[in-house]
Amino acid sequence: MRHPRQRLRPLLAVLSGALLALTGCSGQGDEAGPDTLAAEVAASLSEKTLAEVPLAPGSSPEAADELAALLEPFADAPVAVSLAQVTEVPEGEGEGAGEDRASALLDWTWELPGGTWEYSSSATLVHQDDEWALSWEPAVVHPDLVPGDTVSLSNGRGARGRVLGAGGEPIVADRPVVRYGLDKAQLAPRQAVVSARRVAVLLGVDRKPFVDRVKAYGPKAFVEAVVLRAEEAVDVPPAFADVPGAVAIDAELPLAPTRDFALELLGRVGPATAELIEESQGRLAEGDTTGLSGLQARYDDQLAGARSTTVVATGQEGESRSLVTVGGTPGRDLALTLDPAQQMRAEEVLASVSGTASALVAVRPSDGHVLAAATGPGTDGLNVATAGQYAPGSTFKLATALALLRAGTRLTDVVPCPATTVVDGRTFKNYDDYPASQLGPVSLRTAFAQSCNTAFIDAGTRLDEGALADAAGSLGLGFDRDVGYPAYFGQVPAPEGETEQAASQIGQGRVLASPLGMASAVASVVAGRTVTPVLVPEHQVTGGAPARELAGGEVEQLRTLMRAVVSEGSGSFLSDLPGDVGAKTGTAEWGTPGPDQELPTHTWMVAFRDDLAVAVFVERGESGSGTAGPLLEAFLTS
Repeated sequence: MRHPRQRLRPLLAVLSGALLALTGCSGQGDEAGPDTLAAEVAASLSEKTLAEVPLAPGSSPEAADELAALLEPFADAPVAVSLAQVTEVPEGEGEGAGEDRASALLDWTWELPGGTWEYSSSATLVHQDDEWALSWEPAVVHPDLVPGDTVSLSNGRGARGRVLGAGGEPIVADRPVVRYGLDKAQLAPRQAVVSARRVAVLLGVDRKPFVDRVKAYGPKAFVEAVVLRAEEAVDVPPAFADVPGAVAIDAELPLAPTRDFALELLGRVGPATAELIEESQGRLAEGDTTGLSGLQARYDDQLAGARSTTVVATGQEGESRSLVTVGGTPGRDLALTLDPAQQMRAEEVLASVSGTASALVAVRPSDGHVLAAATGPGTDGLNVATAGQYAPGSTFKLATALALLRAGTRLTDVVPCPATTVVDGRTFKNYDDYPASQLGPVSLRTAFAQSCNTAFIDAGTRLDEGALADAAGSLGLGFDRDVGYPAYFGQVPAPEGETEQAASQIGQGRVLASPLGMASAVASVVAGRTVTPVLVPEHQVTGGAPARELAGGEVEQLRTLMRAVVSEGSGSFLSDLPGDVGAKTGTAEWGTPGPDQELPTHTWMVAFRDDLAVAVFVERGESGSGTAGPLLEAFLTS
């Protein structure tokens, strides 16, 4: 298919003639003048050819091939060449004395992946044997090209934007790495395979895939085996340096402070895959670095630098020089509210939890900023902290208590707390370590502090339809919002029968929440308003809103209940902490038990300390106070 610019060719000739008439350049009587040929040269070069242009004696007989070789890297790049001016050279001046000569000034406009490249070149026209002809030389294409030059293009991008934390502290920024691999240019094919096997063993990478890549790459390729942070490079065996062809290249990559820092939330950056390139509709190209997951993927358009293209000329002796670099403006930084010190502390606290999913989220109630969103090592890469979906157990009694307060129940009202209660044929009980001394008639305050399931199930019979969901919504649970990052705010569906209603009141059944959601609920209690957790301040939150806002009297009573958990209930181990401290423990049975086995248990603990709200979750544990509690205490005392 002819490029649309090819249709400009006749028009260029007409315009060039008009222009030259104004500049005073004349032809040779009835014979076509240099202006006609100059216009023909411009039009032909716009088509990347000289096939129909007469060449002056002395021009290389391989001129067409030389032009094709110079322009081959530009095969997919549109170009427009226009004639700016033709100037006749007085007889006797310059080369070819005694010949009529003219100089044509050509304006070039290339559309490269990185942007527009504009420049001018000059073409010498010679009049011999009653004809004007082009004196071909590489400088016709670009003034800095000389015979023997080759041209290549290198596409890249401007520097990737950083991910910043609280106070503008860089979280993801360019950090030193070492790229380990094999330089095939140093090796014969058979030796390359032998070295590849040895490199794979020494670096601890899968041998067969690496050897297959070495076989597939070109004879002069560098084949990367692994990229290590600079501080990790000390662990590479010294024997690596003795492997023929093995090389280590210092480089930089956008990385977080540690390999696992908020990894599930921030995501990874790496080479664009074929699938991503296809889906990008031209935004990505082979060799690009792009966000592969998490926030790095969601905000890739913002973080990725603009595409750049560098045009390089290489001489016969192998020396290279850059003709131009176009584009390549850097990406924009992404500001987050994460506090790097708090995030690292949260990850240290969870590091001891292995074999099961865990998470810790910390939110500042006064402004809703998410300071930490850590996921433990046993989560298989899932973002449990902000997007996990789990039964919240007794931590959900915050919502049940709020619904009861709205129904007229007072903290001092007496409610029954038997060891078990039966609802529509199903038996509910308290958690295994519930203190026997707290059974019987107790106040609502005591039932909350000790986490009496049976009391909350019995009291819940006085709630109107939808009251529980409305109360949860006032705490930020159960309605969707787009907050600019992966976030799950839970569900509180209408119960299907009395049994499910009872289960919902103690955070089980089909009630679900995330650690982020429960931390936000606690933050709402502290702030006295429904808190929407903020991680990406520049994002405009969209979505639902609670059916009913919190009232001042309600939140003070909820704070009193949470303080009672610490002063006299299941969170008494936090009583030595300074400041205003409140908490709630929780467990939730889930899954399907095996023969003669009890259901596994989710364990939770949520708390506030002054202007900090925290939720800790462990997928499999013994109890909220016994499993999640020590983790929360360690975080709050750091």
